[in-house]
Amino acid sequence: MSGSGLYLQLFSIHGLVRGERPELGRDADTGGQVKYVLELARSLAAQPEVEQVDLVTRLIDDRTVSPDYARRIEPLADKARLVRIQCGGRKYIRKELLWPHLDEFVDKVLKFLKAEGRVPDFFHGHYADGGYVAKELASIFGRPFVFTGHSMGRHKRNKLLAEGMAPEEVNRRYHIDHRILVEERIIKEAEQVITSTNHEIREQYGLYENHGAGSYTVIPPGIDIDTFYPYYAVQLDAQLEDEISRQARMTLLHELHRFWVNPQKPFVLALCRPDQRKNIAGLITAYGEDKELKAIANLAIFAGIRKNISGMEENERNVLTEMLLLMDRYDLYGSLAIPKRHDFSIEVPELYRLCADSQGVFVNPALVEPFGLTLIEAAACGLPIVATREGGPADIIANCENGILVDPTKPDAIAAAVKKILVDKELWETCSRNGINGVRQHYAWQNHCRRTLEAFGRVWDRMPAGQAMVEKRRGEAFGERLTRVKRLLVCDIDDTLVGEEESTGELMGILEANRQGLAWGVATGRCLEMTKQVLAENAIPLPDIIVCSVGTEIFYGPDLQPDNGWQRHLSYRWRPQLIRETLACLDFLDSQEPETQRQFKISYYMEDDPELLAEVHRTLQARRIRYNLIFSRGQFLDVLPYRASKGKAVRYLSYKWGIPLPLVMVCGNSGNDEDMLRGDTAAVVVANHSKELSSLKGLRRTYFSDQSHAAGIIDGMHHYRFFDPAG
Repeated sequence: MSGSGLYLQLFSIHGLVRGERPELGRDADTGGQVKYVLELARSLAAQPEVEQVDLVTRLIDDRTVSPDYARRIEPLADKARLVRIQCGGRKYIRKELLWPHLDEFVDKVLKFLKAEGRVPDFFHGHYADGGYVAKELASIFGRPFVFTGHSMGRHKRNKLLAEGMAPEEVNRRYHIDHRILVEERIIKEAEQVITSTNHEIREQYGLYENHGAGSYTVIPPGIDIDTFYPYYAVQLDAQLEDEISRQARMTLLHELHRFWVNPQKPFVLALCRPDQRKNIAGLITAYGEDKELKAIANLAIFAGIRKNISGMEENERNVLTEMLLLMDRYDLYGSLAIPKRHDFSIEVPELYRLCADSQGVFVNPALVEPFGLTLIEAAACGLPIVATREGGPADIIANCENGILVDPTKPDAIAAAVKKILVDKELWETCSRNGINGVRQHYAWQNHCRRTLEAFGRVWDRMPAGQAMVEKRRGEAFGERLTRVKRLLVCDIDDTLVGEEESTGELMGILEANRQGLAWGVATGRCLEMTKQVLAENAIPLPDIIVCSVGTEIFYGPDLQPDNGWQRHLSYRWRPQLIRETLACLDFLDSQEPETQRQFKISYYMEDDPELLAEVHRTLQARRIRYNLIFSRGQFLDVLPYRASKGKAVRYLSYKWGIPLPLVMVCGNSGNDEDMLRGDTAAVVVANHSKELSSLKGLRRTYFSDQSHAAGIIDGMHHYRFFDPAG
């Protein structure tokens, strides 16, 4: 992919996402957002200024779900495709459990983009998890970050607490505190936040401390009006009703008639996930307690896809169980249909038209509805609506004038609104006609995409210092640079990179001359602040990569962006407080200064004595602590996570940025460089090395230079023919 058109990446990570016959309603994670992003990707790709759209989601290879979700690439349209990236194993897991794996997702998208050879012009994240990934990638590549929340954590937490759930349970089940922290950062860092309604900005984003820092634009979602066409089109033109649609209608009628004694009556339709917030119980109560409504209409509730209620998640199980109990309480056998499954791509449009044919009403009784995509689908088919007044439906009915808003906590108000439309035929016809016309005017995908691309254009123009600076920034973004280079040099600082001013200057000239194909970095035991200081003192510009604090921290580019994936990797089974308590009994250890202590590095002074080092090992192993111990320069002892070291950091960089280890050259002179100098890299030990490295002599890929300091690095480059394509 290359050219002048826009390349867009959309991120919708959780749930089951596939292009053909999406399993909407299968669970709480596979709802309207999946449908929205699929249609958005296809519709954006149809715009002439767009060259490519990737919808990036999670790869799932699990016997409990369809093998479709294990396809790495799935075409969606002429210029759109689904890209699946594996993270957190291959099993299907709910979205709240994905947080620890998102940095892995970022790293694997980087590898994908390096293989593609092109960086997207915009990263657009959907929901908090997709927002986090898009934010990280946009930062890496210096590209704009756009966010669509769909629903927000603070609002969800407030609702759950109001329903009586304990704060500890909310956090345990939904990891809500972490989600909210991520959302705060997203709002602050996004160049543009796209919402569906003004209510969403006010009632959801308005709850956040960073609300004022956000840049918002309201762009209502679109729908495919060729799929959701008016109910009467089937009656007027038989050519529009193909065999698939006829079969879908017959299937639905057969399923509904299994439940109804009098199927000729109009019916009230609800279509949603089995979630407490959707207030299905409120609708059944409204219907069950109103004798007149029961007399004039049937009720049909399509609450997702289910097989065995007892095997479902607790939230869905409770909702479905309550539905059955209310059906029994109000004796709704013969008038309430609760089918077990439906095909969203084929049957749902026919379901709306079937309801409209019966002169029925569509109801969304949710306690709060951020937008209400099913409402505009129903409206496009000519079905009048009754909807919650809490959230986006207020905008829809204001635009389309096709229904009635109600207080969802009052069953009698729901019943009254439904009856009003059912019994007033003139009102029914007005709402039906207004809905069809209003959706075409306000909610067609063409309008949505036009406004979205206009918003992208405004974001581009707002980037720092105008378009010229944007182009310059694009060329210098460290992520784009690291996906382009073929070779990487990583060297220690003290007595390797620095120590001989003349050879250091010569090396800097070589690096600049080969900048197009080579990235370079430093690996040091120093903390970041001290690393910056020593580089400045020696007039060395900031490198592409800084590996510091003995390999426990990685930073990129002039803005020193931290590598969150590496931090997440190191945190596994790292117990710093236990380590400090365990080693406190060893009086031969003296803690180093506070500024040398880091999140993943505990540092001591110790005499150069093998017996003392062995005692540290024995003490830690007695407590079954996992760790990595680095002793260097005859006095410095660093306790690190067992996954951490300079060498492991270099191998992580090789993996993350797709640079093969033989094309990574590493240079050092002391003991804390040792594991970096072993393995398949092109390793160079400079002549002024410490005795600790003598054990490396004779290794096939470790070259001992007879030159000191930076001159040894230059000598190593010649030895490995580092700039020779065949070297």
